[in-house]
Amino acid sequence: MTLRGIIFDMDGTLVDSRLDFAAIRRDIGLSDKQPILEGIEAIPGDRERKRATEILRQHEHIGATQATPFPGVTELFERLDQLKIPTGVLTRNSRYATEMTFNRLGWTFAAVLTREDAPAKPDPTGVLAICNDWNLSPADVLFVGDYLFDLQAGHNAGTRAALFVPGARQSRDSLPEYAEQADWVVTGYDELTAIIEQLIHPTTGQSGKPQP
Repeated sequence: MTLRGIIFDMDGTLVDSRLDFAAIRRDIGLSDKQPILEGIEAIPGDRERKRATEILRQHEHIGATQATPFPGVTELFERLDQLKIPTGVLTRNSRYATEMTFNRLGWTFAAVLTREDAPAKPDPTGVLAICNDWNLSPADVLFVGDYLFDLQAGHNAGTRAALFVPGARQSRDSLPEYAEQADWVVTGYDELTAIIEQLIHPTTGQSGKPQP
């Protein structure tokens, strides 16, 4: 691929917002591992759906107030700015919490789409919208996220996808089962930066072929 743009997930990828998804499901009354947004949508009755949405909003607000960047994120942004590679964000979080997070951190992006702006991942609509806005082929865009839905959204749109698993730096045995679907698996932003540099400046004899 010729790397010309990068789209990031937010929570668990750019920032550690300490969102406890198990607690969110428990507070709402969803079953274990049930996707939260889809679970809320399936709740019968407007009142109960509104109650569940407010519970989610409260958790996301707390997450936005305590979100901290993963090590190396700021340095990567600076490098991408030097390279004039546009960066975007596609998140299942709310616009309110997303803007609050980025305003706190002083971050700006060429594009930011939340669940109010496009169908939630793994639907590829948001990825395609950003690529169209940049006038780039999805084949020249990299999607970076920490969960299966990120990989699926990127691949469904035609991008390459990198899985960020910071907890696996000490042991690759801790990789999730869906890691095999990623074009690259990275455990830190130093690894992601190295991949990006190779995609932009491939060295002789190295094709940039994805490494599992």
